[in-house]
Amino acid sequence: MHFRCTREKKVNGEDCFILKLSTDPQTLRAKSEDPTEIIRHVLFRYFNQKTGFLVQVEDSRLTRIQFDKGDTIYWETTISLFLDDYKLVEGIMIAHSSCYVVTRFRFGEVVMSHTKIKMEEAWTTEELAFNVPGLSIDCFIPPSDLKAVFISEACELPQDEKGKSAVACNTSG
Repeated sequence: MHFRCTREKKVNGEDCFILKLSTDPQTLRAKSEDPTEIIRHVLFRYFNQKTGFLVQVEDSRLTRIQFDKGDTIYWETTISLFLDDYKLVEGIMIAHSSCYVVTRFRFGEVVMSHTKIKMEEAWTTEELAFNVPGLSIDCFIPPSDLKAVFISEACELPQDEKGKSAVACNTSG
């Protein structure tokens, strides 16, 4: 794996430096199983230059699936996490709002087989404590009103939509 500072970029109006972690080809081959091959796996971490806080994470993976009859399908999965509203909790600065954006893009040899699926989840934290006495596993069951939005397209995407890996997400409020 290769970890390096790649460049600078503004995120939510703040100057950030970007750390990039690329998985080397040998590790990708070791994690691949027939008929699936992981072609690329890259992680980006965006840190605010003034505060040092982590403000954005991107995890992108490209996978190829080769079927017996010769068809090939590619899946590009990108997970973007935006962190905001850092507050001091028991001496530690913790993000109190966040937004996840997960995008899966499927494409292959057949032009009309392109599909894009997108899910977004935003959350805010009002109170936070560490090592709470008596906390049980039942406290970690997701709320029943949790919902996800899926967008699916069974058509060729416009050229400017291909390869987009980050979606701006309003994490305030």
